[in-house]
Amino acid sequence: MTVTGAGATDVPHSALADTVLTRLTTAYAGAADPAKAAVMRAYMKDVAPFLGLPTTERRALSRTVLAGLPRPDEADCTAVALRCWALPQREYHYFAVDHLRRHAGRCSSAFLPVVHRLITTTSWWDTVDPLAAHVVGALVAADPRLAATMDTWIADDDLWVARTALLHQLRYKERTDADRLFAYCLRQCGHPDFFVRKAIGWCLREYAKTDPDAVRAFLARERGRFAPLTVREALKNIGPAV
Repeated sequence: MTVTGAGATDVPHSALADTVLTRLTTAYAGAADPAKAAVMRAYMKDVAPFLGLPTTERRALSRTVLAGLPRPDEADCTAVALRCWALPQREYHYFAVDHLRRHAGRCSSAFLPVVHRLITTTSWWDTVDPLAAHVVGALVAADPRLAATMDTWIADDDLWVARTALLHQLRYKERTDADRLFAYCLRQCGHPDFFVRKAIGWCLREYAKTDPDAVRAFLARERGRFAPLTVREALKNIGPAV
């Protein structure tokens, strides 16, 4: 199965999303702190405006927003995510990411184009990385046929889509398809962007916690193809390749 980024991204009707968004915008806007918002926006390289809600406070507010509500189905997850993403302030995007992390198991493989839209809209590491590891990774684990889509994403011109493909196995541990992981790393070894080079090192470092010998052997064989940043990141916890 190959799922592209096209289609399946219209916002469905969802009474639950209506309730969530009404509660959410009221709670978050009421706690906004313009001074903190300016600092947060600068730290995140002006990717989006902020309300100025620190993570701990934001998540506490989120719990009050969701209190007493039923568990969402896939249509609810789609509506909440896309409607949050349509709001400018970054905290609403964070709410959507947290919501999807919690409920990814309630979504089918047909949800992947929705995640693609999130990854490619207002893209930065703060939302892309948790979507890759916790949502895309969960979808592919539940339906291994989606690995074919990851094979397409790793070659995508959008660096955030390629980064997602690299990171989607980040939490797989013993379930990691090492051949696919190493092939993806080689596919993007010459990428000029820091975020892709860093992702290669990160996914190798994470897999090294499961099979350090395989990562050492891979880098001993191929390290001349990787940027020094990538190699340092990959070997950070296991020492140099032989």
